[in-house]
Amino acid sequence: MSRLRIFDETRPQSPLTVIDEHAAIAAELARAGVRFEQWAASQPIVPGASQDEVIAAYRDDIDRLIGEEGYQAVDVISLAPDHPDRAALRQKFLSEHTHSEDEVRFFVAGSGQFTLHLGSKVYDILCEQGDLIGVPDGTRHWFDMGEAPYFVAIRLFTNKEGWVANFTGDDIASRFPRMAPAV
Repeated sequence: MSRLRIFDETRPQSPLTVIDEHAAIAAELARAGVRFEQWAASQPIVPGASQDEVIAAYRDDIDRLIGEEGYQAVDVISLAPDHPDRAALRQKFLSEHTHSEDEVRFFVAGSGQFTLHLGSKVYDILCEQGDLIGVPDGTRHWFDMGEAPYFVAIRLFTNKEGWVANFTGDDIASRFPRMAPAV
């Protein structure tokens, strides 16, 4: 189940708010300028499906976002708990950073946790299968895939070079909870 926890940036031990209903999460994030949607596949996706098959299953929603936002590239990333570089890959995303373009991820399978640092608040979003999150360019954030990562995600980019991070140097991410499954 998707979940949004909102913290004061100085109190990482106790959230101010916890929301686990999708429409309420989407409404709260929209107030902060963050896109949060649920998508359904237009055709079944079988384990081991190719990138082209995964993209085809969500083509209508992908094309809608491309039309609305002008994205130039789409790909699929997949990570399993037995990936030999999972710890290094996890570490790469755990520090606060920004991008010069939106970071858009749709979770075809599995889950991941985006944490956004907006003003004096920290928004911790557990994204699950069917969730799309669009983090606006310039937003301070970090991402956690957990110690045993499992996800398949569609990524949309304006920059055809893909994911380029600008690290802030702030250690705030180390003070907030890491990814834990919703209960």
